[in-house]
Amino acid sequence: MVAAPYPYASHYFHRDGIRLHYLDEGTGDPVVMLHGNPTWGYYYRNLIAALRGRFRCIVPDHIGCGYSDKPQPPTYDYSLGSRIDDLTDLLDHLNARENVTLVLHDWGGMIGMAWAARHVDAVKRLVILNTAAFHVPKAKRFPFRLWVGRNTRLGAWLIRSWNLFCRHAADVGVKRKPLPPDVREWYLMPYDSWANRVAVLKFVQTIPLKLGGPGYEIVSEVEAMLPKFADKPALICWGMKDFVFDRHFLEEWERRLPRAEVHRFDDCGHYILEDAADEVIPLIERFLQAR
Repeated sequence: MVAAPYPYASHYFHRDGIRLHYLDEGTGDPVVMLHGNPTWGYYYRNLIAALRGRFRCIVPDHIGCGYSDKPQPPTYDYSLGSRIDDLTDLLDHLNARENVTLVLHDWGGMIGMAWAARHVDAVKRLVILNTAAFHVPKAKRFPFRLWVGRNTRLGAWLIRSWNLFCRHAADVGVKRKPLPPDVREWYLMPYDSWANRVAVLKFVQTIPLKLGGPGYEIVSEVEAMLPKFADKPALICWGMKDFVFDRHFLEEWERRLPRAEVHRFDDCGHYILEDAADEVIPLIERFLQAR
């Protein structure tokens, strides 16, 4: 397993004067790995090592995350629509337009499935890891800790001044085993100042919850397109102790992708590729080879 450092060559794609960082490792059919908040491409380091001998692993850092630039608003608006445009332009630039496998975690699910909804025929397979591509299930109560960060000035100040969201996620995101100190530091490394935590806060503030709110209509459009993927090969690996993407989200995926191969990890949390890498990565390898 690759802990630290991060042994991959950096590439940059320029959009409107802003640099988007990405990895492009290996050859073959593209496997596009999309991270969420408050992680970055580092989350996929061990999966890249396992797959790059047979597949082309494309791993972007969303704007404001990882090694990508971290512009302050209004230079970049940090909207869901802009995230989707970033991904679309990057994959066009890399000529990744067919036989694409999407590996999706956290916000990466919404961003990736929005791209997929516009490129249904380009998608070959889905790998789903504690994420969503639909509205919050009715039975799910919005977590109070997220509500504070999303809706209060105190929460915003704690996220940007004290890096509270990143630090808290590094602790509660794993349940089976704590992150080793060096791995934890790598997760926190890109978010080392008020300015560099802009995307962390914006991701929290733009969670689509209400009609007319940021990104809500896009989520509705993607949700309506999910039946198009019901027959696509899909693998779902789920940490059942995720306090945000819990069983309610998993049940929604199972309802929408009834043919998906599903693996539950009862003692694992949100960072499933940290808690259960030794189990999940072989499952993904086998799934990709069989499909």
